[in-house]
Amino acid sequence: MLTRRLPNTDLDLSVIGMGCWAMGGLWWGDDVTDARSAAAVDKALESGINWFDTAPLYGHGRADEVLVKALGARKHDVLIATKVGVRWDGEGQHARSELTRTWIRHDVEASLTRLGLERIDLLQVHWPCELQTPLAESMGELAALRDEGKIRHVGLCNYDVAGLTEARRYVPIVSLQSPYSMLRRELERELLPYCQREHLGVLAYEPLCRGLLTGKFAANKRFPESDLRARDDRFQGSRFLRALTIVSRLELIAKRKKVPIAALALGWAIRQPGMTAVIAGAKGPEQVAEHVRTLEILDDEPLWQEVDRVVAAYRG
Repeated sequence: MLTRRLPNTDLDLSVIGMGCWAMGGLWWGDDVTDARSAAAVDKALESGINWFDTAPLYGHGRADEVLVKALGARKHDVLIATKVGVRWDGEGQHARSELTRTWIRHDVEASLTRLGLERIDLLQVHWPCELQTPLAESMGELAALRDEGKIRHVGLCNYDVAGLTEARRYVPIVSLQSPYSMLRRELERELLPYCQREHLGVLAYEPLCRGLLTGKFAANKRFPESDLRARDDRFQGSRFLRALTIVSRLELIAKRKKVPIAALALGWAIRQPGMTAVIAGAKGPEQVAEHVRTLEILDDEPLWQEVDRVVAAYRG
């Protein structure tokens, strides 16, 4: 497995990390089981994936519990990156970003307990605050937790350049987690160049665009109400059909190279300048097996020139 150093740390991350959202058992359909999740974790470890990205929001803590049980003693051999700051007051209600000192500390302590860790190596703020808490207060509390040894490094998710710049005034920030894929490229406008200039790590989530870039969905695909994709406009109407157009072109390349379409999508993102790693979720080991096949083709320059032409045509 190829690894890359997370800038300003001594952490070497596999270029593919495993996302744990589905493990929580909420919003990803009716086919999520603890047994399949554990098998996916086993396959990830066997394949050289050395970090897992989770969050308190994922199943309201259940993803953490499933992950730790699956890892067992191996949790000390990998990096578990988690998040802070999203508060859920009850089933069916809106989850909001709360970044008060009190909630940040509560959230971190709860994560440490669920994960059975004494320190979180990479703690990321899940979303910018919705409650007007001053950034100085939020980042100040993270700095205090770092000084106490409860967290080692701080990252941000879903922040813009202005937010990143301000946050770094109060605590060292080592990474940004942001959505990025062939179908969603806003990161390239300002954030990716900024992170390159400032030597910040970039962790891309949704590199498969919630499964759109796997080639597994036909135009008539319908998701159950238990799956958040049933309400995602990327899987509906003309937007869905347009995405399937790029997938059909990628499928021709993938068949010729004898690799899954997902391997092309992940490899394309991994190869972008300034990218540290991508986060790919999986419900079962067969999906992990598809993801890691991108390592077979990362250095195939003619292949990526062809893929780049397909992506450029879609963007146009």
